Amino acid sequence: MQRYVARNWVPLGSLSLLLGVCGCSGESLRELFDTSTPHERYEQRLQDVGLDQTALGREWFAAASDALDSSLAVSAPYREESYLDPRRAMASGYRVSLRRGQRVEVMFESEPDGSYRVFLDLFMIPRGSAAPPRRLASADSLERRLDHVARRDGNYLIRIQPELLRGGRYAISIVVRPSLQFPVSGHDTTAIRSWYGAARDGGRRRHEGLDIFAPRGTPVVAAADGVVRSTRPNNLGGNVVWLRDQLNRSHYYAHLDHHIVRRGDRIRVGDTLGFVGNSGNARTTRPHLHFGIYARGSFDPYPALYEPPTRTEDFTGDAGLIGRLVRVSLDRARVHTLPSTSADVLAELPLHTPVRVDAGTGEWFRVALPDGTIGFVATTLTEPVGSPVRSEIVATGAKLLTEPASTAVTVDSVAAGVEVGVLGAFGEFLYVEGPSGRAGWLGLN
Repeated sequence: MQRYVARNWVPLGSLSLLLGVCGCSGESLRELFDTSTPHERYEQRLQDVGLDQTALGREWFAAASDALDSSLAVSAPYREESYLDPRRAMASGYRVSLRRGQRVEVMFESEPDGSYRVFLDLFMIPRGSAAPPRRLASADSLERRLDHVARRDGNYLIRIQPELLRGGRYAISIVVRPSLQFPVSGHDTTAIRSWYGAARDGGRRRHEGLDIFAPRGTPVVAAADGVVRSTRPNNLGGNVVWLRDQLNRSHYYAHLDHHIVRRGDRIRVGDTLGFVGNSGNARTTRPHLHFGIYARGSFDPYPALYEPPTRTEDFTGDAGLIGRLVRVSLDRARVHTLPSTSADVLAELPLHTPVRVDAGTGEWFRVALPDGTIGFVATTLTEPVGSPVRSEIVATGAKLLTEPASTAVTVDSVAAGVEVGVLGAFGEFLYVEGPSGRAGWLGLN
């Protein structure tokens, strides 16, 4: 007798029982079956009370969007210390490249007294399209941890945003790991001798897996939890095991000497499925396991098995400078695209150029230049903006501005003939300490 499983309905009796046990109102029942993310639910609450129509609310929604549009490209493993100013609506975005089968893990850590809620969301950036990033996963706001297995190659985006009027110092770690255990006991990717995509039969077909060489009789183990779908032999693979994992991927273990599992067996990662051999069309080769993965066709298993470096560097600079201005202490100080001297150079800054420190990673500051450019500069090439480096007499009356741009907001004014302390310079503007003690930008023309 065939058994059918209902998937998309709830029996009325069960619904009544649920209401009776939970004492649910219509609103709480809606929340119970709600599939929206924590960030989306918070957005809705802001809209319900009209905060989305306030200046601060609009700033919060804009920050969420801007974090997707202007995310920072990083290379895993990556760790930085940064700051979310609770006086402003802020969000941070990080972009990382992943291969299909890799698992990305994101950890968020706040100060010991940082009990505020934070929303972690993972998006995929569509390739060759103007479509917006597609949300893939969200972290529980209390766990502050997110992990996801990439279903395709591409660029992925991590957004961090706290509740309104909340924030503080935080650290984020982004690590990439394999999603599968290596399928030959006691071996790793160095045992692979034939790669995915290699030509076979004179180019008539391609290799749809990896050949992992090991002595005959070496245990072949499950790369993930799953269910054995078939152990029927075939001409190419000889003695084989097909296993379906929890992500609906089909694993193919071929050329086994023999197997010890049966169709329908529930398997845990690391369980022995069989033993390395050279059955099937591998009879003339040394014993090895052919390992393949299929999900709407085959794909390269290597990224799902390879263990990249996972050790992140702790920030060694002055965390007290994060969120503040510093100035470069060397002429032609280089700003790089990534925290590495081998990364592309974005700019070479003149001595005493002020930059805002947004974060710290390893021996680097992530900084924003006065023109808005974001990059990395070595902490050893900076100094706090403290005492003036020289003085300047203002020839004609001038306005003191928030930014080095004629359209910036005026914070103070300086009368003609007044001497001001110069803290730094950028282009045609000086960063000075005004008569009232307030610092700002002063145009030279």
